[in-house]
Amino acid sequence: MEFFIDSAIVDEIREINAWGVLAGVTTNPSLIVSSGRDFREVVQEIAALVGGAISAEVTALDAEGMIKEGREVAGWSEHVVVKLPLTPAGLQACRTLTGEGIKTNVTLCFSVPQALLAARAGATYISPFAGRVDDIGWDGMELIRQIKEAYVMGDISTKVLAASIRHPQHVVQSALAGADVATIPYKVFVQMVSHPLTQAGLDGFMKDWAKRQGAASAATPPSEAGPPLPGSR
Repeated sequence: MEFFIDSAIVDEIREINAWGVLAGVTTNPSLIVSSGRDFREVVQEIAALVGGAISAEVTALDAEGMIKEGREVAGWSEHVVVKLPLTPAGLQACRTLTGEGIKTNVTLCFSVPQALLAARAGATYISPFAGRVDDIGWDGMELIRQIKEAYVMGDISTKVLAASIRHPQHVVQSALAGADVATIPYKVFVQMVSHPLTQAGLDGFMKDWAKRQGAASAATPPSEAGPPLPGSR
């Protein structure tokens, strides 16, 4: 399963990218607004930094507007994936843009029928929102599992991108459900890499090493410096 970061904050993306684990980035209008940056500027900076799939979402609501905007956004970088809402207009735009060789990510998916429609419209990625499904009392991870199973049964190449990840266990569950990608917030990446036993082990190693270095230093005789130079006393 590949890891994307769900963020438009370049400093966050740069930090996690330095770990060597990122395959891409997802953004949305809310994330762009929170960044306080120009949409095109931040997408291009992210694309140059990460070099993987960068989802950039259209804001038009009609198919014609989505197609026009999608073409423009796709021209910003070869790494851009045009993000479209799972609506009739979004499906229409997906089919047109896919036919033009533009990669797409159909977002705001909350059911298997929606995912099947997006796949048949040619979506490169489908983004089921696991956390939001959990919020209404359903099972978000079961949704991801069912979508993946339906895609495998139908020999569908659309990648399942687990979105709305709330905590590290969601990442584990997404992998076990067969998701191709998980897009993860910065704070969850930080939680994933942290474990009290890892820190305790590291502290123990460093403490033992410091003892060894101290013992070695104490056991080393002063170097033979020779007779003092005239005027050195």
